[in-house]
Amino acid sequence: MIDRTRPLAVFDLDGTLADSSHRQRFLERSPRDWDAFFAAAPADPPLVEGVELCREAAGECEIVYLTGRPERCRRDTLDWLDEQDLPSGALHMRRDYDRRPARATKMELLRELGRGREIRMLVDDDELVCDAAERAGFPVVRARWTNASEALKDAQEREGRT
Repeated sequence: MIDRTRPLAVFDLDGTLADSSHRQRFLERSPRDWDAFFAAAPADPPLVEGVELCREAAGECEIVYLTGRPERCRRDTLDWLDEQDLPSGALHMRRDYDRRPARATKMELLRELGRGREIRMLVDDDELVCDAAERAGFPVVRARWTNASEALKDAQEREGRT
């Protein structure tokens, strides 16, 4: 049974818990190969800093995963979370054809999650998402333990794909 009085700790996946650097090459070509980018996600190594923070947060918080990955990647994503032995938690994903920037889609859901619940932290590597969350009054931990390619940053903002 979920304890609705516990605060939420909200974690992004790519660049926060999962090292997506090996698949960013699919975004550096023209046209970008989104199918290959997402198909390679199950091979992502975990990012130790993010995984440790997530496990630590689970002691006091209910964990929620909030990703820009499309809904069609749900099974692979759930399997990856399980393989990393990460705490259980709700997984919120982008609708398959939602192309809004991550800062828009994630903020919409973050506000919804925060209705009647304390958000203890949002952990994300996307600076624009972090900036928007801070402006809205949410506590943010900036996941700066990996570097996203410029192609990925551009895709997150202009193409709304992750």
